[in-house]
Amino acid sequence: MKSSLYIVLFLSVFGACSSSSPEKTKNEETTTPINPVNPLTDTEALDLVQKDAIKYFWDYADSNSKLARERYLIGDPGFESNIITTGGSGFGLMSIIVGVERGFLPRAEAVSRLATALNFLEKADRFHGAWPHWMDNASGKVIPFGTKDNGGDLVETSFVCQALITIREYFKDGNAAERDLAAKADELWRGVEWDWYTKGEDALYWHWSPNYGWEMNFKLEGYNECLITYIMAASSPTHPISADAYHKGWARSGAIVNGGYQYGIPVIFNYNGATGNVGPMFWSHYSYLGLDPNGLKDKYADYGVLTQNHAKIMIQHSIANPHNWKDYSDKCWGLTASYTRNADGTTGYTAHQPNNDTGVISPTAALSSFPFAPVEAMKFLHYLYDEHKAQYVGIAGPYDAFSPQYNWVTPRYLAIDQGTIAPMIENYRTGLLWKLFMSATEVKQGLNKLGFESGKYNLIP
Repeated sequence: MKSSLYIVLFLSVFGACSSSSPEKTKNEETTTPINPVNPLTDTEALDLVQKDAIKYFWDYADSNSKLARERYLIGDPGFESNIITTGGSGFGLMSIIVGVERGFLPRAEAVSRLATALNFLEKADRFHGAWPHWMDNASGKVIPFGTKDNGGDLVETSFVCQALITIREYFKDGNAAERDLAAKADELWRGVEWDWYTKGEDALYWHWSPNYGWEMNFKLEGYNECLITYIMAASSPTHPISADAYHKGWARSGAIVNGGYQYGIPVIFNYNGATGNVGPMFWSHYSYLGLDPNGLKDKYADYGVLTQNHAKIMIQHSIANPHNWKDYSDKCWGLTASYTRNADGTTGYTAHQPNNDTGVISPTAALSSFPFAPVEAMKFLHYLYDEHKAQYVGIAGPYDAFSPQYNWVTPRYLAIDQGTIAPMIENYRTGLLWKLFMSATEVKQGLNKLGFESGKYNLIP
Protein backbone atom coordinates (compact mmCIF):
# COMPACT_ATOMS: atom_id res chain seq x y z
CA MET A 1 0.00 0.00 0.00
CA LYS A 2 2.65 2.48 1.00
CA SER A 3 4.66 1.65 -2.11
CA SER A 4 1.64 2.31 -4.31
CA LEU A 5 1.02 5.68 -2.68
CA TYR A 6 4.66 6.61 -3.08
CA ILE A 7 4.42 5.85 -6.80
CA VAL A 8 1.48 8.15 -7.40
CA LEU A 9 3.08 10.94 -5.42
CA PHE A 10 6.41 10.37 -7.14
CA LEU A 11 4.68 10.54 -10.49
CA SER A 12 2.86 13.72 -9.48
CA VAL A 13 6.13 15.59 -9.75
CA PHE A 14 6.17 14.73 -13.43
CA GLY A 15 2.49 15.30 -14.11
CA ALA A 16 1.51 11.66 -14.26
CA CYS A 17 -1.83 10.32 -15.35
CA SER A 18 -4.44 9.13 -12.89
CA SER A 19 -3.51 6.28 -10.61
CA SER A 20 -5.65 4.46 -8.13
CA SER A 21 -5.37 5.20 -4.45
CA PRO A 22 -4.40 2.23 -2.25
CA GLU A 23 -7.61 2.60 -0.27
CA LYS A 24 -10.27 2.17 -2.93
CA THR A 25 -13.75 2.66 -1.58
CA LYS A 26 -17.31 2.60 -2.72
CA ASN A 27 -18.55 5.10 -5.25
CA GLU A 28 -18.64 8.49 -3.57
CA GLU A 29 -21.10 10.14 -5.91
CA THR A 30 -23.72 12.30 -4.24
CA THR A 31 -27.04 13.83 -5.08
CA THR A 32 -27.01 16.39 -2.30
CA PRO A 33 -28.78 19.54 -3.53
CA ILE A 34 -27.24 22.98 -3.62
CA ASN A 35 -27.73 24.59 -0.23
CA PRO A 36 -29.72 27.82 0.01
CA VAL A 37 -27.77 30.27 2.15
CA ASN A 38 -27.46 34.00 2.51
CA PRO A 39 -24.33 35.10 0.63
CA LEU A 40 -21.34 35.83 2.84
CA THR A 41 -19.40 39.04 2.60
CA ASP A 42 -15.86 38.64 1.32
CA THR A 43 -14.46 39.15 4.81
CA GLU A 44 -16.86 36.64 6.33
CA ALA A 45 -15.98 34.09 3.68
CA LEU A 46 -12.23 34.55 4.17
CA ASP A 47 -12.54 34.26 7.94
CA LEU A 48 -14.69 31.17 7.66
CA VAL A 49 -12.53 29.23 5.23
CA GLN A 50 -9.39 30.01 7.23
CA LYS A 51 -11.06 28.86 10.46
CA ASP A 52 -12.31 25.72 8.76
CA ALA A 53 -8.97 24.76 7.22
CA ILE A 54 -7.14 25.33 10.51
CA LYS A 55 -9.44 22.81 12.19
CA TYR A 56 -7.62 20.00 10.41
CA PHE A 57 -4.46 20.88 12.35
CA TRP A 58 -6.20 21.71 15.62
CA ASP A 59 -9.38 19.70 16.11
CA TYR A 60 -8.16 16.74 14.04
CA ALA A 61 -4.44 16.82 14.80
CA ASP A 62 -2.76 13.72 16.18
CA SER A 63 -3.44 13.70 19.92
CA ASN A 64 0.06 12.59 20.90
CA SER A 65 2.46 14.54 18.69
CA LYS A 66 0.09 17.44 17.90
CA LEU A 67 1.36 17.14 14.33
CA ALA A 68 -0.73 16.43 11.25
CA ARG A 69 -2.16 13.10 10.25
CA GLU A 70 -1.45 12.24 6.62
CA ARG A 71 -5.15 12.00 5.82
CA TYR A 72 -8.60 11.92 7.41
CA LEU A 73 -11.50 9.97 5.94
CA ILE A 74 -14.92 11.04 7.18
CA GLY A 75 -16.27 7.52 6.71
CA ASP A 76 -13.29 5.84 8.39
CA PRO A 77 -11.65 8.23 10.92
CA GLY A 78 -9.27 5.56 12.19
CA PHE A 79 -7.76 4.83 8.79
CA GLU A 80 -3.94 5.22 8.98
CA SER A 81 -4.39 7.28 12.14
CA ASN A 82 -0.86 6.43 13.23
CA ILE A 83 0.79 8.10 10.21
CA ILE A 84 2.26 11.57 10.76
CA THR A 85 3.14 13.45 7.60
CA THR A 86 6.23 15.64 7.73
CA GLY A 87 5.51 18.18 5.00
CA GLY A 88 1.84 18.48 5.87
CA SER A 89 2.82 19.05 9.48
CA GLY A 90 5.05 21.92 8.38
CA PHE A 91 2.09 23.53 6.65
CA GLY A 92 0.02 22.87 9.75
CA LEU A 93 2.51 24.65 12.00
CA MET A 94 2.20 27.72 9.80
CA SER A 95 -1.60 27.40 9.82
CA ILE A 96 -1.54 27.53 13.62
CA ILE A 97 0.43 30.78 13.52
CA VAL A 98 -2.32 32.20 11.33
CA GLY A 99 -4.91 31.00 13.82
CA VAL A 100 -3.11 32.69 16.68
CA GLU A 101 -2.61 35.96 14.83
CA ARG A 102 -6.27 36.12 13.82
CA GLY A 103 -7.50 35.24 17.30
CA PHE A 104 -9.03 31.99 16.10
CA LEU A 105 -6.84 29.98 18.51
CA PRO A 106 -5.80 30.70 22.13
CA ARG A 107 -2.19 31.84 22.06
CA ALA A 108 -0.98 30.09 25.23
CA GLU A 109 -2.52 26.76 24.22
CA ALA A 110 -1.06 27.13 20.74
CA VAL A 111 2.40 27.70 22.19
CA SER A 112 2.01 24.60 24.35
CA ARG A 113 0.89 22.52 21.39
CA LEU A 114 3.69 23.80 19.20
CA ALA A 115 6.19 22.95 21.93
CA THR A 116 4.82 19.39 22.04
CA ALA A 117 5.12 19.15 18.26
CA LEU A 118 8.70 20.40 18.21
CA ASN A 119 9.68 18.10 21.07
CA PHE A 120 8.28 15.22 19.03
CA LEU A 121 10.32 16.31 16.01
CA GLU A 122 13.42 16.50 18.19
CA LYS A 123 13.05 12.87 19.29
CA ALA A 124 11.80 11.51 15.97
CA ASP A 125 13.98 9.65 13.49
CA ARG A 126 16.32 11.87 11.51
CA PHE A 127 18.75 10.89 8.80
CA HIS A 128 21.65 13.30 8.57
CA GLY A 129 19.25 15.81 10.04
CA ALA A 130 16.38 15.19 7.63
CA TRP A 131 13.08 13.75 8.78
CA PRO A 132 11.37 10.94 6.87
CA HIS A 133 8.24 11.50 4.81
CA TRP A 134 6.11 9.55 7.31
CA MET A 135 6.56 8.93 11.03
CA ASP A 136 4.73 6.81 13.57
CA ASN A 137 2.68 9.00 15.89
CA ALA A 138 3.73 7.15 19.05
CA SER A 139 7.41 6.36 18.52
CA GLY A 140 8.51 8.92 15.96
CA LYS A 141 10.08 6.07 13.99
CA VAL A 142 10.08 6.14 10.23
CA ILE A 143 7.17 4.55 8.41
CA PRO A 144 8.45 3.74 4.90
CA PHE A 145 6.80 5.79 2.17
CA GLY A 146 8.08 3.22 -0.29
CA THR A 147 10.34 0.20 -0.12
CA LYS A 148 13.50 2.25 -0.55
CA ASP A 149 12.03 5.46 0.84
CA ASN A 150 12.67 4.65 4.49
CA GLY A 151 15.13 7.39 5.40
CA GLY A 152 15.54 11.12 5.02
CA ASP A 153 13.18 13.10 2.81
CA LEU A 154 14.85 16.43 2.12
CA VAL A 155 11.90 18.08 0.39
CA GLU A 156 9.42 17.32 3.17
CA THR A 157 12.08 18.46 5.63
CA SER A 158 12.40 21.78 3.83
CA PHE A 159 8.67 22.38 4.29
CA VAL A 160 9.14 21.85 8.03
CA CYS A 161 12.15 24.15 8.14
CA GLN A 162 10.19 26.89 6.37
CA ALA A 163 7.74 26.59 9.27
CA LEU A 164 10.45 26.43 11.94
CA ILE A 165 11.94 29.72 10.80
CA THR A 166 8.49 31.28 10.75
CA ILE A 167 7.77 30.03 14.28
CA ARG A 168 11.09 31.41 15.49
CA GLU A 169 10.50 34.83 14.01
CA TYR A 170 6.92 35.02 15.31
CA PHE A 171 7.66 34.04 18.92
CA LYS A 172 11.27 35.15 19.50
CA ASP A 173 10.34 38.34 21.37
CA GLY A 174 7.50 36.84 23.41
CA ASN A 175 7.27 35.55 26.96
CA ALA A 176 9.56 32.89 28.38
CA ALA A 177 7.60 29.95 26.92
CA GLU A 178 7.50 31.62 23.53
CA ARG A 179 11.22 32.37 23.55
CA ASP A 180 11.90 28.74 24.48
CA LEU A 181 9.74 27.66 21.55
CA ALA A 182 11.63 29.97 19.21
CA ALA A 183 14.95 28.60 20.45
CA LYS A 184 13.80 25.02 19.91
CA ALA A 185 12.69 25.85 16.37
CA ASP A 186 16.08 27.37 15.65
CA GLU A 187 17.91 24.35 17.05
CA LEU A 188 15.91 21.91 14.94
CA TRP A 189 16.40 23.87 11.73
CA ARG A 190 20.15 24.07 12.29
CA GLY A 191 20.38 20.30 12.57
CA VAL A 192 19.66 19.51 8.91
CA GLU A 193 22.72 18.42 6.94
CA TRP A 194 21.76 19.90 3.60
CA ASP A 195 25.25 19.47 2.18
CA TRP A 196 25.08 15.70 2.79
CA TYR A 197 22.18 15.51 0.35
CA THR A 198 24.33 16.75 -2.55
CA LYS A 199 26.28 13.47 -2.74
CA GLY A 200 29.23 15.77 -3.39
CA GLU A 201 27.66 17.01 -6.62
CA ASP A 202 26.32 20.38 -7.71
CA ALA A 203 22.73 19.39 -6.97
CA LEU A 204 20.46 18.24 -4.15
CA TYR A 205 18.93 14.78 -3.92
CA TRP A 206 15.52 14.06 -2.45
CA HIS A 207 16.15 10.83 -0.48
CA TRP A 208 18.76 8.97 1.50
CA SER A 209 18.18 5.61 3.18
CA PRO A 210 20.31 3.89 5.82
CA ASN A 211 19.55 0.60 4.03
CA TYR A 212 19.55 1.64 0.37
CA GLY A 213 21.79 4.67 0.37
CA TRP A 214 21.21 6.84 -2.70
CA GLU A 215 19.37 4.18 -4.74
CA MET A 216 16.28 6.39 -5.11
CA ASN A 217 18.57 8.76 -7.06
CA PHE A 218 15.97 11.53 -7.32
CA LYS A 219 17.84 14.70 -8.24
CA LEU A 220 16.01 17.95 -7.48
CA GLU A 221 15.79 19.76 -10.81
CA GLY A 222 13.38 22.55 -11.60
CA TYR A 223 10.66 23.40 -12.04
CA ASN A 224 8.37 21.82 -9.48
CA GLU A 225 7.59 22.34 -5.78
CA CYS A 226 11.21 22.08 -4.61
CA LEU A 227 12.47 25.67 -4.93
CA ILE A 228 12.17 26.13 -1.16
CA THR A 229 14.48 23.14 -0.64
CA TYR A 230 17.30 24.96 -2.40
CA ILE A 231 16.52 28.21 -0.56
CA MET A 232 16.69 26.43 2.81
CA ALA A 233 19.88 24.59 1.85
CA ALA A 234 21.61 27.76 0.72
CA SER A 235 20.45 29.60 3.86
CA SER A 236 21.68 27.02 6.37
CA PRO A 237 24.14 28.48 8.91
CA THR A 238 25.52 25.01 9.67
CA HIS A 239 25.41 22.84 6.52
CA PRO A 240 24.97 25.11 3.48
CA ILE A 241 25.20 24.16 -0.15
CA SER A 242 27.05 26.10 -2.81
CA ALA A 243 25.42 28.48 -5.25
CA ASP A 244 26.56 26.15 -8.03
CA ALA A 245 24.17 23.47 -6.75
CA TYR A 246 21.27 25.86 -7.35
CA HIS A 247 22.39 27.08 -10.75
CA LYS A 248 23.64 23.78 -12.17
CA GLY A 249 21.22 21.45 -10.39
CA TRP A 250 17.91 23.21 -9.84
CA ALA A 251 18.15 25.67 -12.74
CA ARG A 252 19.72 23.06 -15.05
CA SER A 253 22.38 25.58 -16.10
CA GLY A 254 19.61 27.82 -17.45
CA ALA A 255 17.48 25.11 -19.07
CA ILE A 256 14.79 25.75 -16.46
CA VAL A 257 13.63 28.69 -18.61
CA ASN A 258 10.95 28.09 -21.24
CA GLY A 259 9.67 30.54 -23.83
CA GLY A 260 6.29 28.90 -24.32
CA TYR A 261 2.86 30.50 -24.01
CA GLN A 262 -0.58 29.29 -23.02
CA TYR A 263 -3.60 31.46 -23.84
CA GLY A 264 -1.13 34.21 -24.73
CA ILE A 265 0.42 34.06 -21.25
CA PRO A 266 4.14 33.21 -20.83
CA VAL A 267 4.77 30.00 -18.90
CA ILE A 268 8.32 31.28 -18.11
CA PHE A 269 9.67 28.02 -16.70
CA ASN A 270 9.96 24.47 -17.97
CA TYR A 271 7.46 22.74 -15.69
CA ASN A 272 8.61 19.15 -15.22
CA GLY A 273 6.51 16.81 -17.32
CA ALA A 274 4.53 19.68 -18.88
CA THR A 275 7.01 21.45 -21.14
CA GLY A 276 5.36 24.48 -22.73
CA ASN A 277 2.47 24.32 -20.28
CA VAL A 278 2.07 24.54 -16.49
CA GLY A 279 2.09 21.83 -13.85
CA PRO A 280 -0.25 21.27 -10.90
CA MET A 281 -1.10 24.39 -8.91
CA PHE A 282 0.66 23.26 -5.74
CA TRP A 283 3.97 24.11 -7.38
CA SER A 284 3.03 27.75 -6.75
CA HIS A 285 2.05 27.07 -3.13
CA TYR A 286 4.45 24.83 -1.21
CA SER A 287 7.56 26.95 -1.72
CA TYR A 288 5.72 30.23 -1.29
CA LEU A 289 4.08 29.87 2.11
CA GLY A 290 7.10 31.73 3.46
CA LEU A 291 9.01 32.78 0.35
CA ASP A 292 7.41 35.96 -1.00
CA PRO A 293 7.51 35.84 -4.81
CA ASN A 294 6.35 39.44 -5.27
CA GLY A 295 9.24 41.49 -6.63
CA LEU A 296 11.58 38.54 -6.14
CA LYS A 297 13.86 38.01 -9.14
CA ASP A 298 16.93 36.13 -10.19
CA LYS A 299 18.49 35.71 -13.62
CA TYR A 300 15.87 33.12 -14.54
CA ALA A 301 12.54 34.69 -13.62
CA ASP A 302 10.44 37.31 -11.90
CA TYR A 303 8.72 35.03 -9.39
CA GLY A 304 5.75 37.31 -8.89
CA VAL A 305 4.97 37.09 -12.59
CA LEU A 306 5.74 33.36 -12.63
CA THR A 307 3.23 32.50 -9.91
CA GLN A 308 0.58 34.88 -11.23
CA ASN A 309 0.91 33.47 -14.74
CA HIS A 310 0.57 29.95 -13.37
CA ALA A 311 -2.79 30.87 -11.81
CA LYS A 312 -3.92 32.85 -14.87
CA ILE A 313 -3.25 29.91 -17.17
CA MET A 314 -5.17 27.60 -14.85
CA ILE A 315 -8.12 29.97 -14.90
CA GLN A 316 -8.04 30.36 -18.66
CA HIS A 317 -7.92 26.59 -19.02
CA SER A 318 -11.09 26.33 -16.96
CA ILE A 319 -12.79 29.06 -18.98
CA ALA A 320 -11.77 27.50 -22.31
CA ASN A 321 -12.83 24.12 -20.89
CA PRO A 322 -11.49 21.98 -23.74
CA HIS A 323 -13.16 18.84 -22.36
CA ASN A 324 -16.52 20.54 -21.77
CA TRP A 325 -16.61 19.63 -18.09
CA LYS A 326 -19.70 20.80 -16.22
CA ASP A 327 -19.36 24.05 -14.21
CA TYR A 328 -15.80 24.86 -15.32
CA SER A 329 -15.51 28.65 -15.37
CA ASP A 330 -13.75 31.55 -13.66
CA LYS A 331 -15.61 30.64 -10.47
CA CYS A 332 -15.02 26.88 -10.63
CA TRP A 333 -11.38 26.22 -11.35
CA GLY A 334 -8.22 24.76 -9.90
CA LEU A 335 -6.18 21.69 -10.81
CA THR A 336 -3.58 20.24 -8.49
CA ALA A 337 -2.40 16.97 -6.94
CA SER A 338 -5.26 15.57 -4.87
CA TYR A 339 -7.73 12.77 -4.59
CA THR A 340 -9.51 12.10 -7.85
CA ARG A 341 -12.43 10.17 -9.28
CA ASN A 342 -11.36 7.03 -11.10
CA ALA A 343 -13.22 5.94 -14.21
CA ASP A 344 -15.13 3.33 -12.20
CA GLY A 345 -16.27 5.89 -9.63
CA THR A 346 -13.82 4.88 -6.92
CA THR A 347 -11.40 7.30 -5.35
CA GLY A 348 -7.80 7.52 -6.53
CA TYR A 349 -5.04 10.10 -6.58
CA THR A 350 -3.45 12.08 -9.39
CA ALA A 351 -1.68 15.33 -10.17
CA HIS A 352 -4.42 17.26 -11.97
CA GLN A 353 -3.12 19.86 -14.41
CA PRO A 354 -4.07 21.08 -17.90
CA ASN A 355 -2.38 18.05 -19.47
CA ASN A 356 -4.12 15.73 -16.99
CA ASP A 357 -7.60 17.14 -16.51
CA THR A 358 -10.06 14.48 -15.36
CA GLY A 359 -12.94 16.83 -14.61
CA VAL A 360 -12.02 16.97 -10.92
CA ILE A 361 -11.58 20.27 -9.07
CA SER A 362 -9.35 20.51 -5.99
CA PRO A 363 -10.44 23.42 -3.73
CA THR A 364 -6.93 24.03 -2.39
CA ALA A 365 -5.77 24.92 -5.91
CA ALA A 366 -7.88 28.08 -6.14
CA LEU A 367 -8.05 28.93 -2.43
CA SER A 368 -4.28 28.79 -1.99
CA SER A 369 -3.89 31.02 -5.06
CA PHE A 370 -5.51 34.07 -3.47
CA PRO A 371 -2.23 36.04 -3.63
CA PHE A 372 -1.94 35.42 -7.37
CA ALA A 373 -5.54 35.61 -8.63
CA PRO A 374 -7.62 37.28 -5.91
CA VAL A 375 -10.67 38.04 -8.05
CA GLU A 376 -11.12 34.51 -9.36
CA ALA A 377 -10.12 32.93 -6.04
CA MET A 378 -12.85 34.97 -4.34
CA LYS A 379 -15.37 33.83 -6.94
CA PHE A 380 -14.41 30.25 -6.21
CA LEU A 381 -14.67 30.82 -2.45
CA HIS A 382 -18.24 32.09 -2.83
CA TYR A 383 -19.03 29.25 -5.24
CA LEU A 384 -18.04 26.87 -2.45
CA TYR A 385 -19.58 28.55 0.58
CA ASP A 386 -22.59 30.34 -0.89
CA GLU A 387 -23.68 27.85 -3.54
CA HIS A 388 -22.34 24.42 -2.58
CA LYS A 389 -21.44 24.36 1.10
CA ALA A 390 -23.66 21.37 1.89
CA GLN A 391 -21.99 19.35 -0.86
CA TYR A 392 -18.37 20.40 -0.82
CA VAL A 393 -17.54 21.64 2.70
CA GLY A 394 -17.21 19.43 5.76
CA ILE A 395 -15.90 19.33 9.31
CA ALA A 396 -12.47 20.76 8.45
CA GLY A 397 -13.22 22.96 5.48
CA PRO A 398 -13.60 22.13 1.80
CA TYR A 399 -13.31 18.46 0.98
CA ASP A 400 -10.22 17.50 -0.96
CA ALA A 401 -11.81 17.13 -4.38
CA PHE A 402 -15.11 17.18 -6.26
CA SER A 403 -16.48 16.85 -9.77
CA PRO A 404 -19.66 18.62 -10.91
CA GLN A 405 -19.45 16.56 -14.10
CA TYR A 406 -20.01 13.33 -12.20
CA ASN A 407 -21.92 14.78 -9.23
CA TRP A 408 -19.07 13.38 -7.13
CA VAL A 409 -17.22 14.52 -4.03
CA THR A 410 -14.72 12.72 -1.85
CA PRO A 411 -15.40 13.32 1.88
CA ARG A 412 -11.72 13.18 2.75
CA TYR A 413 -8.88 15.46 3.70
CA LEU A 414 -5.14 15.44 2.97
CA ALA A 415 -2.80 17.48 5.17
CA ILE A 416 -0.71 18.74 2.27
CA ASP A 417 -3.79 20.15 0.56
CA GLN A 418 -5.60 21.54 3.58
CA GLY A 419 -2.38 23.01 4.97
CA THR A 420 -1.72 25.65 2.33
CA ILE A 421 -5.17 27.27 2.46
CA ALA A 422 -5.00 29.38 5.63
CA PRO A 423 -1.33 30.45 5.17
CA MET A 424 -1.71 31.55 1.55
CA ILE A 425 -4.96 33.38 2.26
CA GLU A 426 -3.22 35.14 5.13
CA ASN A 427 -0.38 36.13 2.85
CA TYR A 428 -3.00 37.64 0.54
CA ARG A 429 -4.68 39.45 3.43
CA THR A 430 -1.70 40.72 5.43
CA GLY A 431 1.51 39.14 4.14
CA LEU A 432 2.11 37.80 7.66
CA LEU A 433 4.06 34.64 6.89
CA TRP A 434 5.97 36.26 4.07
CA LYS A 435 7.10 39.06 6.36
CA LEU A 436 8.20 36.63 9.07
CA PHE A 437 10.11 34.28 6.80
CA MET A 438 11.69 36.93 4.61
CA SER A 439 12.90 38.86 7.67
CA ALA A 440 15.11 35.97 8.80
CA THR A 441 18.79 36.86 8.52
CA GLU A 442 19.76 33.44 7.14
CA VAL A 443 17.08 33.56 4.47
CA LYS A 444 18.25 36.94 3.25
CA GLN A 445 21.84 35.70 3.15
CA GLY A 446 20.82 32.54 1.31
CA LEU A 447 18.81 34.45 -1.29
CA ASN A 448 21.69 36.87 -1.80
CA LYS A 449 24.06 33.95 -2.20
CA LEU A 450 21.94 32.50 -4.99
CA GLY A 451 21.67 35.82 -6.82
CA PHE A 452 18.12 36.84 -5.91
CA GLU A 453 17.07 40.44 -5.66
CA SER A 454 14.05 42.10 -4.09
CA GLY A 455 13.46 45.79 -3.55
CA LYS A 456 10.68 44.87 -1.14
CA TYR A 457 13.14 43.15 1.21
CA ASN A 458 16.29 45.10 0.34
CA LEU A 459 17.93 42.13 -1.32
CA ILE A 460 20.78 43.09 -3.61
CA PRO A 461 22.77 40.23 -5.19
